[in-house]
Amino acid sequence: MPHSPAPAAPSMIEQHGVDTIPEAERTSTPRDVLSILVGSNLAFGVVVFGWLPVSFGLSFWASVTSVVLGTVLGIALTAPLALVSLRTATNLSTSSGAHFGVRGRLIGSVVGLLLSLGYTALSLWVGGDVVVGALNRLLGLPSGGPAYVATYTVLAALSATAAVFGYRLMLKLERWLMWAMSALLLAGLVAFAPHFDPSGHGSYLLGGFWPTWLLSVVAAGLSGPIAFITLLGDYTRYVSPARHSGRKVLGATALGLLIGLLVPQLFGTFTAIATGAGEDYVGGLVSGAPVWFLVPLLLNGLLGSAGNTGLMLYSMGLDLDAILPRATRRQATYVVGAVAVTLVFLGHFVWNAQSAVTSFVLVLTAIGAPWAVITLIGYRRCRGDYDRASLQVLNRRTRGGVYWYRSGWNVPATAAWAAGSAVGLCAVDTPVYRGVLLPLTGGIDLSFVLSGAVAAVLYVLLSRSSRGRAGTVRPVPLPADAPVIEPVGDRA
Repeated sequence: MPHSPAPAAPSMIEQHGVDTIPEAERTSTPRDVLSILVGSNLAFGVVVFGWLPVSFGLSFWASVTSVVLGTVLGIALTAPLALVSLRTATNLSTSSGAHFGVRGRLIGSVVGLLLSLGYTALSLWVGGDVVVGALNRLLGLPSGGPAYVATYTVLAALSATAAVFGYRLMLKLERWLMWAMSALLLAGLVAFAPHFDPSGHGSYLLGGFWPTWLLSVVAAGLSGPIAFITLLGDYTRYVSPARHSGRKVLGATALGLLIGLLVPQLFGTFTAIATGAGEDYVGGLVSGAPVWFLVPLLLNGLLGSAGNTGLMLYSMGLDLDAILPRATRRQATYVVGAVAVTLVFLGHFVWNAQSAVTSFVLVLTAIGAPWAVITLIGYRRCRGDYDRASLQVLNRRTRGGVYWYRSGWNVPATAAWAAGSAVGLCAVDTPVYRGVLLPLTGGIDLSFVLSGAVAAVLYVLLSRSSRGRAGTVRPVPLPADAPVIEPVGDRA
């Protein structure tokens, strides 16, 4: 009697791209979502945002209030997005096809790709600078250009490796980093406490307190949660709504964002004040640290940055995979990793840190907020009831489905997003570019509020006649002579 072949051993590399996760594999819990959000953010790529308000000229308490307010407001908008992928079992950009159309969902993929790319470059940039500075003080190693190039490349390689292995490895890594990086940041409070003086402030970047404070609310506070508008679904798609309620997932997401963002950001504010950091946060941090804290700094710059960047690269791989269905997730991850390293080199050798970071987060907040608002309105309208098969039409190279709308685009949603983004970009105030609407807002950057409000109003008005699911046409296969495409679920 012939023996049946032994089942293949499960691959250590995640096999899923942006396809629907089978129910049997949705074994994560709300606690896992909390762990991954906290563990991935206790890194210098997030810490540096706490330095921004100080570099703008704000005092310690003014910096703290702006960061806390902005973060809380951002979480109120961002956290509910986690519920979308809980229902669809795929990532958020793909899920947004229910509201933007199966081709219109590419808007979310591009926004997510840009957000993750920028934050990945920032994390590599800051983490690499910390590693080079700490090694220079500890061992006297050179700190010239070649040292930075080598460090950035090593960090990128570590991050890309973790990202390629995928969700399960990232979850284990972030669980460990959550406790390890927390201990390192706590040690930092002890290290810099003797030099901390909360009194005083510098020259306000925008000439007055309130414009500068509001700039900090958006650039240092809101930008943190906004970075996750397309990322949250990467984790909650592995949580089963049959075993865990939406309320628990929402609570875990909100708490994870609150702890994961505020703890490192406030650490950044504290150390920026203690070291008198001006335009060079990392340089002041390394030079002002006691010798015993250089090793913790080195570990956070290396491991914390790898954990934070790895998660971003993982999300970028999914977004690029969604844009280019022929590419595998593994190929997409390596491509975006190479692009991120290129941006890091530009950031270190060409751009001014404060101007580059501030301009980047303000612009992407202006175009990301309208997308998030429209997706949430759509989720509320359909009450979380999604046709999972219709969301995968573009990935399977077929046509039709309940989200086909007009040739794969939902015109009201797309128009509302474009209008909201345009208004937001016209109202933004960055060190590099000032929007034409600023005189009408008293010189205060209200890009986040205006872009979201315009998108919400237009979307509701333009789509009054279509609530919930739209269309009734079944997916129609491509002609028989069309090239054969591997199923998305078999690609890694």
